[in-house]
This record gives sequence, C-alpha cells and structure tokens, in this order.
Amino acid sequence: MATPRSSRRGLVWAIIGAAVLLVAIIAIVASSMLGKTPVASPTVNQSPRPNASQAPTDPPPESVVDESVIQRGWIAEPITKDSDLYIQAALAAASTFDTQQSTRAEWLSYLDTWFTPDTRYATEQEREDDMRASQLELRQGVVLPEADWNSLANENGRVTADAAGEIAYTDVPEDSSGNMRIGTTDVVLTFTRSDSGGKESSYDEKVRVSVQVLCGDGSVPAPNSDQQPGDCKVVRYFSGSLEP
Repeated sequence: MATPRSSRRGLVWAIIGAAVLLVAIIAIVASSMLGKTPVASPTVNQSPRPNASQAPTDPPPESVVDESVIQRGWIAEPITKDSDLYIQAALAAASTFDTQQSTRAEWLSYLDTWFTPDTRYATEQEREDDMRASQLELRQGVVLPEADWNSLANENGRVTADAAGEIAYTDVPEDSSGNMRIGTTDVVLTFTRSDSGGKESSYDEKVRVSVQVLCGDGSVPAPNSDQQPGDCKVVRYFSGSLEP
C-alpha cells in the first residue's frame, strides 16, 4: 500500500511529464508553421482601359459635295486637295450617267458645278467669260453628243467610266501660282444597253481625256457645300491627250 508521501511524489512527476509533453507539442507546431512556404494568391490584371482618344478608329469616309447624286447615276464630286484623286473623279464624271435617271441637260448642269474660274485672268468678268467658254467646250467636244445620248436612252442605256489609270501631268502655261495642273489618262467607258426584251448587254470603249484643275488659292467652292477655297475644282476639260 502506498504512503501519502509517495503518492504526492507521483503526482508531481505526472504534472512535470504533462508539462514537458505540452512544450514539445507547441515546439513542433511552431516549427511546422515557420517552415511552411506561403502560396501566392492569384492576381487579376488591373491594367487600365484605354481612353477614347487611344481607342482605334476607322478612317472617315471620303467627303463629297453631294452624295445624293449617286442615285441619279452620276459621280459625286470629292472634297479634297489631292490632285490625283480629284482628276480621276473629274474624268470619270464627264462620262458617267444613266439616261433613265436624268436628262442630258440636267447632267450637264450638274457638271457645271465642278468648275471654277481660271485665276490667270486679271478681272472677274474675264474669269467668268472664260469659265462659260470652258463649259461650252465640255458640251461640244468632250461629253457624249446629244444624238448618241438619245440613241442610248431609247435602249434604257447608261455609261460608267473608270479613270483609275496612271495620270500624266502637263504644266499650265503662265501659271505663276503653281496650283494648276493638267492631268491626262485613259478612261474606260462601259456602255450598257437593253434590247426589246429587256436583256442587257455591255461593251467597253477606251478614250484619252485631259482635265485642267486648280487645287489651291483661288478655287471657288460649290454653293451650299462643305468645299472650302483651295479645294480642287475643274478649270477646263480637253478631248484627247495634251502630252507631247
């Protein structure tokens, strides 16, 4: 049978053993926590959105004086200072029409709006007289003659012109400004006619045509349009080539 003294000694050793065990457990847990490599949490890309000025934009469409004329079978006059672009459009306009969408007189009146006076003349009256003479020359020597227009109209005809070829340039005599140029190129005319049964047929003809344009100071904008002084305008059309 154990004595009270031996019982107290056993209790003390039991308490000491429990304390030692507790310390050992704490040390193991602390060591485990200190040795663990932290895992990086996933991050979300927070790069800023581009503002409106940085966002890509489509180039604006080519500006024209009056887009509605396309519905009448005509070429819309571009608003530009680019002589190549303007000359190609001007030469195409002088041979593009639909006899079912307008009369010849209406089409020619529209072409008149492409003109500007020749700045080589000293007075306003001289410039106006010369411009009217150039418009008359267009009617008599450049565009499709009236008899041919009427023949085409009897067959519900139309013509489209392509002047996308290389342009040959000629200097304008006595032009001290350097703003006027004469451009010449081949123009492919596509004639489309309908027979009595309504069946269409087409054929091509190639012609050599020239136009003198003013792209700079002195050009007069078309009335009630977004054209500005200095934008390209027609001074004169020539039938055939002016190349040497």
